[in-house]
Amino acid sequence: MFRRATAVLVSPLANGRQASFWLGLLLAGAIAALGLWLAELPRVQGWGLGALTLAIVLGMLAGNSFFPAIAKSTAAGVDFSRSRLLRLGIVLYGFRITFQQIGGVGVAGLVIDAAMVASVFALAASLGPRVFGVDRQTAMLIGAGSAICGAAAVMATEPVVRAPAHKVSVAVATVVVFGTIAMFLYPWLYPHLSMGAHAYGVYAGSTIHEVAQVIVAGNAVGEAAAASAVIEKMLRVMLLAPFLLLLGWALRRGRGKAAATPLAMPWFALGFIAVSGFNSLQLLPADWVETIVRIDTALLAMAMAALGLRTHAGAMRQAGMRPLLLAAALFLFLMAGGWVVNVVVARLFQLAL
Repeated sequence: MFRRATAVLVSPLANGRQASFWLGLLLAGAIAALGLWLAELPRVQGWGLGALTLAIVLGMLAGNSFFPAIAKSTAAGVDFSRSRLLRLGIVLYGFRITFQQIGGVGVAGLVIDAAMVASVFALAASLGPRVFGVDRQTAMLIGAGSAICGAAAVMATEPVVRAPAHKVSVAVATVVVFGTIAMFLYPWLYPHLSMGAHAYGVYAGSTIHEVAQVIVAGNAVGEAAAASAVIEKMLRVMLLAPFLLLLGWALRRGRGKAAATPLAMPWFALGFIAVSGFNSLQLLPADWVETIVRIDTALLAMAMAALGLRTHAGAMRQAGMRPLLLAAALFLFLMAGGWVVNVVVARLFQLAL
């Protein structure tokens, strides 16, 4: 009996891939647990630092210190946390939100997202080759990542534009760099934006690169800001599907070919909406929902820790100056132009800021 139990415990580690998976999960979980513990300390709460912010900061510290030495032995679990657990966390985030809140974002939120996606991508496709000397494929990849949902949009756009791997890496590096800056800069800017928590959340969700970064920037201000930020970001992520279809059609037309274009559907965004709808029915007891929310916070903290582990200072060197300059221009447009778009649309729809 003892031998059988021991074999069950040891067997997952017998394979190198499985060992990397479990050790990576353990590492991300340990960093997340530390972030969750620190977030409960009164002094840390006074600084306005939430568990998700602390988890990604701790992950970045580890990622630029000891993690490279153990990256190979933990990569599978870290990358699983960064991708799959993040998507699961986003789906379960729907238990914090109802359709009544989604209605609060409404058509105006969709108009803001559509305007930002179209303008940012058009700006990237124009400025990249003409002003910054960035090749067309890299410019489109950076534009897609900046306009929609960061690295996920870059990866989804890669088969459409048929870009080689090194251009994808450069584009991902740029959106990671500026998305990380936005994640910490937006909460600092909040008191100076003349916006309430809800309007700030819409602004953050419509202009920050990655879903994870939007969650951190929203939570740093409060629950109301986080809810509207995630809803707005999910609407923006859902625009990835029509964006890819339109881009594929335009490129096929330019190439004179009718070949089908692969489409990456953001199913986790649809899952988020489905869970939000279920939560709106209030079928589960309040204490069950509270437990799910706590589990979700832990999952998101693990995802933040993993994202931090994979955020290296060398990303800026890898990207080079020209792509970084293009990404910086798009970042400034997202901040300044995005604020203008949010204010103008809010006034057109007679919404409070």
